[in-house]
Amino acid sequence: MSEYVQYSSSNGVAEITMNRGPVNAINHQLAREVVDAYKTAKADESARVVILRSALPDVFSAGADLKMALGFDGQSLRTFFETFYYEHHDVLYRLGKPVIAAVTGHARAAGVTFAVSCDIVIAAQEAQFGYPEVNVGLLPAMHLVHLSRVAGRHRAAHLLYTGDIVSAAEMHRLGVVNEVLPREEVLPRARALAAQLASKSPIALKLLRDAFVRANELDYRRSIESVVETTCSLKDSEDSTEALLAFVEKREPVYKGR
Repeated sequence: MSEYVQYSSSNGVAEITMNRGPVNAINHQLAREVVDAYKTAKADESARVVILRSALPDVFSAGADLKMALGFDGQSLRTFFETFYYEHHDVLYRLGKPVIAAVTGHARAAGVTFAVSCDIVIAAQEAQFGYPEVNVGLLPAMHLVHLSRVAGRHRAAHLLYTGDIVSAAEMHRLGVVNEVLPREEVLPRARALAAQLASKSPIALKLLRDAFVRANELDYRRSIESVVETTCSLKDSEDSTEALLAFVEKREPVYKGR
């Protein structure tokens, strides 16, 4: 029984809807339920295309639950990443169906991971994106691999090193987002595109999608594992704990460099 994720399927299109108020902060359960919903979609023979969306109109996902992360050491973080990165990546790799992210609200950090792990990203003009992990003593793990491939080394470095928040229009310019529309048009557009894809030959669409992910992700998993290990090592540092504490306590961090 899912608490934070709803699954529905109609006319060849499955929808996975996240609903963990107030901001879809990603804890282990939300990550597990999203992965399990993808598994349901894979087994659902009536579903040919999948849409990932949020039930919260102003927020897609604010990223990892930082209060949860505060209680993690490096090993606990590895356990979380087993689901959030490895199982998530594996089920998408083998899904055999296109996935569209309908991003009607803000996406941060791990929330951006959920979006850009999809094949196509449609975002609201009002949405903002960012990789603020460096500001809370963490690393933007997957994005160290993904963003430079999409946006280029120097533009990726600027966003990842600064943690700056940018508009959906800027993410479209960088090639991270496919389309930018008024918020009220995002989900209808995602559904229309999904319907267009679902009308094609199921076997052709599956083989096309399988071939596409194989062609583009041959060394992706190995690169993700490398940055995850570095992220887990950082989590055991004093500065990482201090950055998270400072964020939760709404004060400036005092770093010691260790």
